[in-house]
Parts: sequence; C-alpha cells; structure tokens
Amino acid sequence: MRPLVGLGPLLMVALLSGVAMVSGDPRINSRFIYGKLNEKVNVYVKVYWNSPFLACMDESLSRAEIIDPLFLWIGPDGRNLKGQSYVNVTETGKLKLITFRKSMSGSYGCTLTYKRMKDNLQEEKEAFKSYKFMLFAYRDPDYTFQVSARFSTQACNIVENDQYLEELKKIMEDLIFSLTCELTDEFLKCHVIKVPKHGLQSVLFISFKVNPFAPGWETVCRNLTGDCGDETNSRALKARDRIEEFFLKQTYAHKEFSFVPPIRYLDKSLQILREDKCRPGFGKDEFNHAECPDCCVVCGHGTYNSNNNVRCRVCSSIEINYYGATAC
Repeated sequence: MRPLVGLGPLLMVALLSGVAMVSGDPRINSRFIYGKLNEKVNVYVKVYWNSPFLACMDESLSRAEIIDPLFLWIGPDGRNLKGQSYVNVTETGKLKLITFRKSMSGSYGCTLTYKRMKDNLQEEKEAFKSYKFMLFAYRDPDYTFQVSARFSTQACNIVENDQYLEELKKIMEDLIFSLTCELTDEFLKCHVIKVPKHGLQSVLFISFKVNPFAPGWETVCRNLTGDCGDETNSRALKARDRIEEFFLKQTYAHKEFSFVPPIRYLDKSLQILREDKCRPGFGKDEFNHAECPDCCVVCGHGTYNSNNNVRCRVCSSIEINYYGATAC
C-alpha cells in the first residue's frame, strides 16, 4: 500500500497539565494556557502567528475568587512586558504575543500578587505565586516529494528507455509548471526480474523529486504578508495530487484499450514519499520537543542550522546564547 501523505499544519501546540495539546483550529486563540506551580509550561507558536493567551495563574486558582490581584509579566530579556508593542496584556493578567518571531522565543515569567483575608475581613495577608512559560517559535517543515514508479519495457539495453524518461520528465514538468514546482534528481535503472507465473521481465525503475522552489517562487512569496511556508507546502501538495492523477489515468487507459505500448506503467507501483526539510535556524528534535515532534522548532542555545538540514547541530566553537542561530 502506498504511504499516505497529508497536510496537517500545526497552528499552536501547548503542554498543559502534562498532556500535549495539538490543534489546527484558529479558535485556540480563545483558550487560556494556565501556568503550573513549580513547573515550566512549554508552548509552541507558529512563526508570524499570535500566541494563545497565557494566564498568570494555575487552573485551580482560576476557579477561586482573587482579591486585589496584580500581575507582572517579565520577558526573556528580563524586562517588564507591559506596554511593549508586540504584546497584549489584559487587565486579568493574560498575555498574548503578537506576530511571533523566532527571536521572541524564550522564558516568560509572571508573578501574581493578591490578598488573603480572614473570615472577619479585618485581617489580610499578601500572597505571591509565580509561573513560568517556555515559548518556542516553530515552522512546518518544507515538503519535498520523492516519486518512484515501475515500467515494463522490451529490454534493458535499448535507447527507448532513456527517451521515455525524457518524455515522462517533460510531461511531469508541464503538469506542475503553473505551481512553481520543479523536478530534480531524476533517476532511471533497468533490471530483469523473474515475475511469478510470468517468467523474466525487463523493468524500468524511475524516480524523481518534486519541490516547490522552482525559479520564480520568491516572487510568489513577496506578495504574502506572513510566512511563505504554508503557500509553498500547499503548492507541493497540489503537484503531488496532479502526479497521482496522471498515473491513475495511465492505469485506466491500459485497461480501456487493447493496445499495449512498448513501455508501460506497472499498475500500483507508484510510491510518493514526503521528505521534510527545516529552514535555517530551525530543526526537528523529538527528544527535547516531544510535544511537537513533526515541527521545525527554533534551534536552542548552543545549537544552529545553517541550511536546510532537518536537525539543529551543536556548536562547539563559539557560545550561542540566543534562539534561531544560523551559523556557528
């Protein structure tokens, strides 16, 4: 069975009460992510999106009356966040970060000060509670598709095989041209295979890659106000669908007509596998970011990604004390 590939963009991911909460629903912005006493809460925010509201209290305290509450939010640089242009702090102490960027990743702390009063209302005592949130910028990985299929041929040492690859390549390029996608890494190999109940058969193995970064893709992205990753992935998925449809039509054509061409697509041999790549400054890390294993999360302190590797690398030559490093 051919592997199923689908688009599942993660908009927000938050670790809440030890459970990974994953949502692709923009309505998550109406939710509150509560703090936990003596424990950091991990929150993953897609680049150029707004964060969910972070509540400066724990869930149990949110169900109680709080007398004279005061809220203080401190950002990764140690400064008071109140009044900063990139945040929204409500009067009830909830924090939202606007148009999140990788440089905004880091530790966000809040302190809740409130009063505790005796039943007679004449004695009061000041109380404090502190909460910490770790916010990480992330991107969806860039999609590249590895396409492979088998074709029967009359023999392995005939020039028609190479000609067929060139013809197939042109057809594929015409299919995906309007999507600003391109074909790379074309590969052809021929083997003689003993097929059960059919004897020996010459089979072509053809493969190529499809990516959404053909010349002109930067122009498409300039017209977008946010991150271009969603757009390029959407075009890559459309290219995949067109290629699938083409090969499905080959199967129907072979069944419909009695004529058998000298080189013919072998039914159900198509395989399309997705290969993920991360942008510079981001990488996958299933160990440290188990709550967001498919995300390209911003590289942490001491690590970097200088190109489109899937993972961030440790930098041992210099000290990196910021998020999203692209060089060592």
